[in-house]
Amino acid sequence: MATVASAPSTLRERQNWLIHLLYVRQEFPECLRVIEKQLKACNGLCEFPIYVKALIKRQTGQIQESLTLFQAATCLNPHNVANLKQVGRSLYLLGKHKAAIDVYEEAQRIGMEDWEIWHNKGLCYLYLKMYDKSIDCFKQANSIQRHDATFMHLGKVHTLQEQYKEAIDVYLEALEFSPENPEILTTVGLLYLRLGENYRAFDFLGNSLTHDPRNPKTILAAGSIIQDHSDMDVALNKYRVAAVQTPNSAQLWNNIGMCFFGKQRLVAAIACLKRALYLDPFEWIISYNLGLVHLNTAQYASAFHYFSASINLKPDFPSSYMYLAITLSRLNDVDNACSAYEKAIEMEQDHLFHLNYAITLYNNDDVDRAREHFREFTTLFDELDDEARNADPEVLEQQAALGRALGLT
Repeated sequence: MATVASAPSTLRERQNWLIHLLYVRQEFPECLRVIEKQLKACNGLCEFPIYVKALIKRQTGQIQESLTLFQAATCLNPHNVANLKQVGRSLYLLGKHKAAIDVYEEAQRIGMEDWEIWHNKGLCYLYLKMYDKSIDCFKQANSIQRHDATFMHLGKVHTLQEQYKEAIDVYLEALEFSPENPEILTTVGLLYLRLGENYRAFDFLGNSLTHDPRNPKTILAAGSIIQDHSDMDVALNKYRVAAVQTPNSAQLWNNIGMCFFGKQRLVAAIACLKRALYLDPFEWIISYNLGLVHLNTAQYASAFHYFSASINLKPDFPSSYMYLAITLSRLNDVDNACSAYEKAIEMEQDHLFHLNYAITLYNNDDVDRAREHFREFTTLFDELDDEARNADPEVLEQQAALGRALGLT
């Protein structure tokens, strides 16, 4: 009895079920062995094994190889949108964003509307810093099918443009779709924190912690708000949980160090801040905080070193210049101290800058200029509201003492 030869299409698809099974089980070596066997049997002309081999290559970090394979699959079946989407994805991962956009546009021409294509085009425009086009793509993706990832990236684009209110509106819309997503809740909390709305920030961060109580990013943000309200012990308890999850977080050790500083445990504060500096030597705020602690312990040479490092890393933060000036005056370098005060005042009119400058000038017998800056301080201080004026009792004490010494009160 004669046998009928297998049709070519049947031969090409015969092992597809096994390849798929091994791939979803992540048994990649065995999957690749079956793929190579199938490719050999079909002279390399079977689409699905090439497609899966490309996926495996990409997952193992071989992006260029995966791109070549996806392009081969596209040559075999140029009207398969899935192949084009994967070519675009590999180009995106290789940083070839313009080429990826061209591929996605080709996929849109031959296929139906697909949120994933719009979303990925938005990512490409985001990395090309074409923010308006990126926003349009993400909105189009959401109009087809809403996804948390699209909302997150749309909010990120607004945040990069410092459009914080618009970013918050996007995330609040996302919460209507996914109200228990801790990442979105945390992001909204951080944006409110950036806008200075601490109570609203704490509400969202607390809500996030109810869904994910061990999220270190959320704990760090919530702890910083608690810390700002001088409740150091509660903040330290929060940070203890975060330290288990992220023991090498420079921001975490920086905050722990400042908690100890607030409790006047200065040795522990310096130890934690130096650990933070070791973990992230280019974070200006850590050097700034180390300068504050060393200034408080009268280690003026060390304080000078850390304030100078902080200024080199972030030259547009005026308070660094004020504390550098105080440090220089304690080191008897009055001329450079005055220059640092002038730089701080040039950048921002703050009552503390004028008060400390006046104190330094008075201590160095320059009474006339001290009176001039004390008057500037008084003008700026009187413009503050009652809560701000009474926030730091030491300022009131220094104001009264200097006013008497200068004969102005």
